[in-house]
Amino acid sequence: MSYNLKMSNRNHLSNEKSPYLQQHAENPVNWYPWGKEAFNKAQEEDKPIFLSIGYSTCHWCHVMAHESFEDDEVAVLMNEAFISIKVDREERPDIDKVYMTVCQTMTGSGGWPLTIIMTPEKKPFFAGTYFPKHTRFGRIGLIDLIKRIKDLWNNQKSELVNSADQITYNLQNIDQESPGEIITEDTLRKAYQLLLRQYDETNGGFGNRPKFPTPHNLIFLLRFWKRTGEKKALEMVENTLQAMRKGGIYDHIGFGFHRYSTDSIWLVPHFEKMLYDQALIAIAYIETYQATKNEEYKKIAQEILTYVLRDMISKEGGFYSAEDADSEGEEGKFYVWSEKELVGILDKDELDLAVKIFNVKESGNYLEEATGKKANKNILYLNNNLEKEIQERIERIRIKLFKERENRIHPHKDDKILTDWNGLMITALAKAAKAFHDEEYLNFAKKTANFILSNLRDSNKKLLHRYKEGISEINGYLTDYAFFIWGLIELYEATFDIFYLKTALELHEIQNKDFWDKIIGGFYFTADNSEKLLTRQKEIYDGAIPSGNSIALLNLLRLSYLTGNYKLEEKADTLNRVFSEKIKANPLAYTQFLVAIDFAIGPSYSLVIGGNTDDNDTTEMIVAINNSYIPNKVFIHRKTEQELPDIDTYSNFVQFFENLEGKATAYVCINKTCKPPTHEISKMLEYLNGNWNEK
Repeated sequence: MSYNLKMSNRNHLSNEKSPYLQQHAENPVNWYPWGKEAFNKAQEEDKPIFLSIGYSTCHWCHVMAHESFEDDEVAVLMNEAFISIKVDREERPDIDKVYMTVCQTMTGSGGWPLTIIMTPEKKPFFAGTYFPKHTRFGRIGLIDLIKRIKDLWNNQKSELVNSADQITYNLQNIDQESPGEIITEDTLRKAYQLLLRQYDETNGGFGNRPKFPTPHNLIFLLRFWKRTGEKKALEMVENTLQAMRKGGIYDHIGFGFHRYSTDSIWLVPHFEKMLYDQALIAIAYIETYQATKNEEYKKIAQEILTYVLRDMISKEGGFYSAEDADSEGEEGKFYVWSEKELVGILDKDELDLAVKIFNVKESGNYLEEATGKKANKNILYLNNNLEKEIQERIERIRIKLFKERENRIHPHKDDKILTDWNGLMITALAKAAKAFHDEEYLNFAKKTANFILSNLRDSNKKLLHRYKEGISEINGYLTDYAFFIWGLIELYEATFDIFYLKTALELHEIQNKDFWDKIIGGFYFTADNSEKLLTRQKEIYDGAIPSGNSIALLNLLRLSYLTGNYKLEEKADTLNRVFSEKIKANPLAYTQFLVAIDFAIGPSYSLVIGGNTDDNDTTEMIVAINNSYIPNKVFIHRKTEQELPDIDTYSNFVQFFENLEGKATAYVCINKTCKPPTHEISKMLEYLNGNWNEK
C-alpha cells in the first residue's frame, strides 16, 4: 500500500480561526471541524467518528500530532476507518466537558489530548487520551487501535452501538442534583482540615506530584484565617506563595507562572503559560499582600502583570489565551540555560552571582531531574528570598538575560481572545489597581472591558465566547458571563462608575434567563439556545479554573448587597442548596464555591462612603479601605457633588447616604445591621474588622 498523500488542502480545517485547528490544517488526516458536514458524512459512509480534543499549547497534543496525525501511514488508516473531527477545548468547552466526563467514567482518568470514538449520532463507545503510533509498554498504539475498531465496526457493530447507547444513558443520568440543607461553617472547617492534611510542610502546596498552584485554595484559606484567626491557614498560604515564587515554576527572567510543577518541589514545570493562571495567581498574591502588608507579594503580583501586559495583550485591548511549552520541537527550550551560555552574556562578578543565586550547574538540572539523563541545561530557581542588598544586582542580570532570551525562537502564542479568561484578567487588574493605587492597571482593565463589550456581544447584547482576527463567534458559556460580571463588579468598586454596575446587572439578567435550571435550580454551562449535545451539564467542580456556578454565587451575593435587591440573595440561597450535599461530601473540590459561602455566612459588610469625589477626606477613606483586607464587603461611593444616581440600579437606598456636616461620611452595615455614621477612618475600620474572632 502506498502512503504518499502529498496533496494540497488535505483537510477541512484551513478556514477555521482556532490556532489549534490551524495547527492541524495540513495534516494528511482528513480532519473536519465539529459540525453537520462531518456527522452527515459519517452517516452517509456508515463510519464511526474519531473525535480528537486538545488545545494549541498542549505538549502531548503536539507529540501525538507529530507522531501520528502528521504520519501518512496513520492517516490512510484513519481516513479509511473514520470520519475524523478536531475540537479546540478552549473554544468549545461544552463539547470537551461532555466527552471528558465520558473518558473519566470509562477509564478512571482523563486529560488531553482526549480521544473519543463514537457513532455518527455522537454516542461514544471508546475513550482514551494519548496513544503512541505503535503499541508499547502495554499501551495500545494508534495503528493497532484503528484496525481493531474498524474490525469491530464491520463485524460487531450492533454490540458497539448497544455499548454507546448504554454509555450515553449513564452519562445522561449521573450527577443529578439532590438539593439539601444550606452549607454551614462546619463545611468551611472541614475544607480547612482537609487542606491541612494534604499540606506539604516542607515545600508548600498540597499533595505530592504533580503540584498545581490552585489559587482558589489559597484564597479560601485567606478567608478562613480572616474568619477564625487560625494562624496555620495564613502560614500555608504564605509558605506556598513563597515556594512557588522561588521555584522553577516561576519564570525568573520574563516573569509569569508556568502551568504546574511536575515534581513536589516546584522545580521542573510544565512550561506552558495560561492567561487564567496569571490572573488567578495574581489575585492570590494581591490579597495576601493586603492581608500581610508584605511588599514581596505586591512585587510578585506586579511582575505577573508586567508579563501579561508585555506579552499577552492585543493592540485592541483583549488578552491572548496562552503561550506554548514547546519551541523548536522541545519543551522548555526557550526557558532553560547552560552555564556556557551565561559565560557569554554576563561579566565575571555577575556570572558568579547568577550561578550561586539561580542554582546553575555545569551538568545542568533540567533533564537530569526530568528524565534521569545527564544534560547541561538549567531551570533557574532560588533557594531563598533575595536579600535586599543584592536585588539591584540580580535585576541587572535579569535584564541582560531577558534581552538575550528575546533573540531565541519564541514558543507559539495562542492569540485567540476568550471572554471568560479576559474577565479573570479584568478582575486581577482591577484588584491590583485598588490595592496598589495604580491608575495604569485600572486603565488596562477598563480598556479590556470596553473591548469585550464592543466586540464580544451579539445583536441582542448576549456575550460571545471567542474573538480572533476581527471575528467573534460561539455563544457565550456560563463562565463567560460569570467571570466577566465578576470583573465588572471589581471595576465598579475601583471606579465607582455606575456604568459597570448597570452592565453587570444587565448581563446577569441574560445569564439568569438563558442558563438557570427553572426546575431544580443552578446554572447550566450552556445557554438554552446553544447546540444540544448528549447532555446539558451543570459544572460545580473548581479545577484549574473555578466553576461558573461558584463565581456566579459570589456575584449574586455582591450584586444583592450593592443594589438592595433581595431576589438576588434568594437565588443565591437556592444555588447554595442545589449543590450543598455534593459539596458537603467533598468540600476540597469546591473551594471557590466555599469562598462565596464564607460571604453568605458572614459577617458581611455593606460600606457606603458619602463624600465629594475630589475632597481629600473622601480620598483618604477610599484609600484606607483599599489598603485593608476586608474580603466580605461591598463598597459604594455616593458622590455627593452629583445628583442622585440611577435609582433603579441602587433600589433607592443610596439617596440617604450624604456627607454629614460637609465631611466624608462612612456608613457601615454588618449582616444588614447598620452602625452609626462616622467621619473617622479608625472608627470605620473598627466596624469593618471588629466582628471577626481574633486569636
